[in-house]
Amino acid sequence: MSYLRTFLPWIVFAVIPSGQWQWGALAALVISVAIIAQQRRAGAGFDALVIEAGSAVFFAVLAAIAFADPHSGVHAYSAALSSGTLAVIAGLSLAVGRPFTLGIAKRTTPRELWDLKPFIRVNVVITSVWTAAFVLTAVVLAVLAHAGHAHSTPATLVQIAGFAVPMLFTVRYVAHVQAKAQAAGQVAR
Repeated sequence: MSYLRTFLPWIVFAVIPSGQWQWGALAALVISVAIIAQQRRAGAGFDALVIEAGSAVFFAVLAAIAFADPHSGVHAYSAALSSGTLAVIAGLSLAVGRPFTLGIAKRTTPRELWDLKPFIRVNVVITSVWTAAFVLTAVVLAVLAHAGHAHSTPATLVQIAGFAVPMLFTVRYVAHVQAKAQAAGQVAR
């Protein structure tokens, strides 16, 4: 559920018809700000809101561009820019040693595990997969936009895969790591 909440603004932007992209960007901005406010009230630190904060900035800029010029050339590349922005945010979180998934994982992980190298390593791997998925999605969407298919069924399928594949990887990888840790714990007894 945490990942769904984290990426909700991007999902909303993706499902609002492209002809109304300025309203999609504004809706995504409002949702980003609402999620940040709700999560801060619930006690989440900013380390758990890296994507949400980046989302708010991105959608504020995109909404400003979209309302200033609804026929801007940015429109055709908005999906590619969205994935590219997520790639930059995720990549920067890795570069500074604070993978964005750490904050999300901490919401459901006991505090005593937060500073352990295996926990951090798992989040580096997961964030790396998300980053790679965002980069690949951005490139494919940019190619589709350049070919005149920016808001087409193939572009929509690429966007869906760009979220579904890393989400599926995350679920399976975490289950694998947990099963491996439990097996090691049982053997050690």
